[in-house]
Amino acid sequence: MSSSQRCFLTGATGFIGSHLTRSLLNHGHRVVALIRPGANTKRIADCLHRLDIVEGRIEEPASILAKINGPVDATFHLAWQGVTAEFRNDFGQVTGNVTSSLGLWRIMQETGCKTWISVGSQAEYGLHSGVIDETMKPNPVTAYGSSKLALSLLTEHLCAMAGMRFAWLRLFSTYGPADDPHHMVSSLVKALLHGENFPLTACEQIWDFLYIEDVIEALVLALENDAVHGIYNLASGSPICLRNFVEIIRDTINPNLSLSIGQLEYRPDQVMHLEGNSSKLQAASGWTPHVKIREGIERTVAWHRKESV
Repeated sequence: MSSSQRCFLTGATGFIGSHLTRSLLNHGHRVVALIRPGANTKRIADCLHRLDIVEGRIEEPASILAKINGPVDATFHLAWQGVTAEFRNDFGQVTGNVTSSLGLWRIMQETGCKTWISVGSQAEYGLHSGVIDETMKPNPVTAYGSSKLALSLLTEHLCAMAGMRFAWLRLFSTYGPADDPHHMVSSLVKALLHGENFPLTACEQIWDFLYIEDVIEALVLALENDAVHGIYNLASGSPICLRNFVEIIRDTINPNLSLSIGQLEYRPDQVMHLEGNSSKLQAASGWTPHVKIREGIERTVAWHRKESV
């Protein structure tokens, strides 16, 4: 394990951020967590006492700098507004994310930060169908994807000028305990646990699902391995037909339940095959996903059962 680093983390109360916070602490790193006033800290309630908490808003970077109290070795920037479908083309993607993130980068530079790590998205590639690697030209079709791409280009350039290591991990579909309740996997699990109807398409899509534990391992390796520098895909590389995926969820809960497959029409822009190639990240860091689909689903369902008690 590398020596302990002081890590500044945005998005600590979110799905990925909460798991990352816990993992960084367990790896012996120190975590300075930026938390919005009034934010729900339930996801990290068990480790709040181990954090240096900076209360503030990313839109007000000047007020954050004064509260950090010392140098920062690395920044994990995970906070992002408007990740659900209804906000994918909201203008706030630019004003609420790109502009404020650049302000954050600037104050992190002032702390002496040497490493900038952020989570991008498959949405940066646009409507590509099939296997996607980092050589493919990004062509985002939403404000969300465009804003992610814009921030990656800007921060990569800024880091190069400042001598800061830059790692941008384009995340494909992820799932697991404590995910956003509005995301597909969480919504389907909750509906089936309560015997409720959950409309689905014909579920013929070939999709790339990555369990949260594997996501977090990749992010920690990106911190601890200086060879990780640049833009990388973060995906399982083991695609599965969506019908098979939802059937495993159903069978894990109750094989006798029916699935509402075919109740929804495909979107006009529906991509039928989305698969990420993460060989570049594997070569740089040694990372490889190890949680199989069935195991990941079983863990996720078990978490939801416990939460619903």
